[in-house]
Amino acid sequence: MAVGKEIRGKIKSVENTKKITKAMEMVAASKMRKAQDRMRAARPYSDKVRNIAANLASANPEYTHPFLASAKGDQAKKIGFIVVTTDKGLCGGLNTNVLRQVTNKARELEAQGNKIEAVAIGNKGLGFLNRVGVSVVAQATQIGDTPHLEKLIGPVKVVLEKFQEGKLDAVYLCYTKFINTMKQEPMVEQLLPLPADKMKADANTHQWDYIYEPDAQTVIDELLERYIEALVYQAVAENLASEQSARMVAMKAASDNAGSVIGELKLIYNKTRQAAITKELSEIVAGAAAV
Repeated sequence: MAVGKEIRGKIKSVENTKKITKAMEMVAASKMRKAQDRMRAARPYSDKVRNIAANLASANPEYTHPFLASAKGDQAKKIGFIVVTTDKGLCGGLNTNVLRQVTNKARELEAQGNKIEAVAIGNKGLGFLNRVGVSVVAQATQIGDTPHLEKLIGPVKVVLEKFQEGKLDAVYLCYTKFINTMKQEPMVEQLLPLPADKMKADANTHQWDYIYEPDAQTVIDELLERYIEALVYQAVAENLASEQSARMVAMKAASDNAGSVIGELKLIYNKTRQAAITKELSEIVAGAAAV
């Protein structure tokens, strides 16, 4: 019964794997709720900052912040990417989908004569960008389950300063947007210059005449910088919620698949064992008939 012993070993191995995937599924499910609450709580803040900044910008048309001004000139341009991925794997095709979108967008821009620089947030994106030869100017890894703005400000500031100095002509934010538990959508959105449609003041709200302290330019500068930081934080929060949801679904699929494999192996084991017993009985009967 050497074959039977080998099959029993395979069954035991798959059962151990199933225990691990089941435990990971339960851990991801417990973290998913907190990640979703954090992601939803961050949305109103960025919306409110955007509304205030849009109202201030429309009230002062004589001043245009660099974040709102589009690049000019026909020289070879540089484009920045902020790529948000996970630090860990085992979350299905989450990272693969967003990195595929990044690759397609980068090829499209390079075909137009642009050079690409990137900021990597997350180990998976960092490893991918290094493998494909993209210049990584800053990185933030090991963010954990609770993202802190302090860890993100440094890498983001590198991109913002390059854009303000004219070293970058545009910046794109790449992340996975949380739709629901079963669906996450990879996004590649223009972050800088800020799209005009997003920075339009709401026509339905009253346009107040603000009194600025110390002055309008300083207030708008600070608000727009906070807005950009809020958008990046929101992208990281969305990505974390997507990660836990995708990992829960992936681990559930792995557990179900392990159960199917165990059932098939047990069926093969029982057939093999039955064939061996039948063979032994046939030999006994044949021997008794010969006597």
